[in-house]
Amino acid sequence: MDFAFTAEAGLAGLFLASFLAATLLPGGSEAVLAALLLAHPEQAMPALVLATLGNTLGGMSTYAMGRLLPQRVGAGDTATRHLETLRRHGAPALLLAWAPVIGDALCAAAGWLRLPALACTLWMALGKGARYLVVASGVGML
Repeated sequence: MDFAFTAEAGLAGLFLASFLAATLLPGGSEAVLAALLLAHPEQAMPALVLATLGNTLGGMSTYAMGRLLPQRVGAGDTATRHLETLRRHGAPALLLAWAPVIGDALCAAAGWLRLPALACTLWMALGKGARYLVVASGVGML
């Protein structure tokens, strides 16, 4: 059976998949991006923009959830050390927000630490966009 999808449906699905992949829900959007690019190579630029936008908005929703948490941590524990490292490096550490396992934690911790939202958004978008560029080049679109 041959399954085809329109470019518009693919772009909408990519945005949704990239948003959800950046939240605390499990999932990955790289395969969705690769499938879309292989089926509709002419949509490379909109796909990269929408994947980056969706994933960044998802990351910022995790940031917002972290910001809602009360600021209490016991002194001397492992979490405190990691939070101090993030506080020291600040928003540029969110270049790694795309990374499996640590990415969601970085976004939540940045919100919890009340790091500047605009700076966090920009650094997060740069890292996530770079990851999607690597995926696109991996399927021969760049």
